[in-house]
Amino acid sequence: MDITVIWAFLIATAVFLYVVLDGFDLGVGILFPALQHGPQRDTAMNSVAPVWDGNETWLVLGGGGLFAAFPLAYAIIMPALYAPIIAMLLGLVLRGVSFEFRWRDPRHERFWDFAFAGGSLVAALAQGIALGALLQGIPVAGRAYAGGWWDWLSPFSLLTGVSVAAGYALLGACWLVTKTEGDLRDRALALARPLALVTVGAIVAVSAATPFLQYAYFERWLQAPGIFYVAPVPVLVAVLTVLLWRALGRARKWGGHDTAPFVLALGLFALTFVGLGISMWPYIIPDSVTIWQAATERRSQVFMLVGIGIMLPIILAYTGYAYWVFRGKVRGGGYHN
Repeated sequence: MDITVIWAFLIATAVFLYVVLDGFDLGVGILFPALQHGPQRDTAMNSVAPVWDGNETWLVLGGGGLFAAFPLAYAIIMPALYAPIIAMLLGLVLRGVSFEFRWRDPRHERFWDFAFAGGSLVAALAQGIALGALLQGIPVAGRAYAGGWWDWLSPFSLLTGVSVAAGYALLGACWLVTKTEGDLRDRALALARPLALVTVGAIVAVSAATPFLQYAYFERWLQAPGIFYVAPVPVLVAVLTVLLWRALGRARKWGGHDTAPFVLALGLFALTFVGLGISMWPYIIPDSVTIWQAATERRSQVFMLVGIGIMLPIILAYTGYAYWVFRGKVRGGGYHN
């Protein structure tokens, strides 16, 4: 049993759960300016209030796991991505503060609304830019970062930044369709359809650009025999896109079926994450450092695996319980039913 591979999948799982769980509440924040001031914004915020801070548990787990299990990768990635990571953390802090102060400082509610939306957008863009910078490659000399302060900034990283923000906005709109009713649900449905088109267009654009970043990507996606193994991924993306479009149409025309768009949007994210894994494997820093080169010693991995084996079921249990308790639509006054 290769414990390094187990840790790689654990960290990948934590990152994916963070992306899809915190992604929809960041998406709600990104959509805030498109919602009416007053009851619509209040209900939208109440829809994520019970779960938003718990969702960020997975960011801590992913970052902490990277530091503990793959210290070399952490030591190289952090200085390469200081700027977008700092921007992401500041955005998350700003939206967290605005989340609390919005209710306690009603005289400045519009300011806190702006801060909530701005922090959400900055965090989403920063996450996408960091992903793009990692994919395009980080210069490494020996066991250290060999690039400059601005190496993360490129047309490709900006494209991935906008793509992640658009995808989060789609998740946020589908979440509001699932969790709200009346005018807010209808508004979210109206926003979800163009956001679906923008998100799928962004997936196509990033997918088209990625193989030309490095030869390894090109070989894996566009040359035999790799192309035969990865061909199901774009086909499934196309199928899910059609299903999502139809689900949004049914929800708008007939009412009900409100959960299907959110589930299908999550499916799109899952497929893009699979595509990301196919592109990078077995590198943790593409074409420079593999997971085995970056891993800590085996005894440390085994020791930490015991701890994560205890903690992970607990985290999953209380996360699932929170979503179960606050299931259903958000009614007036913030009640779930």
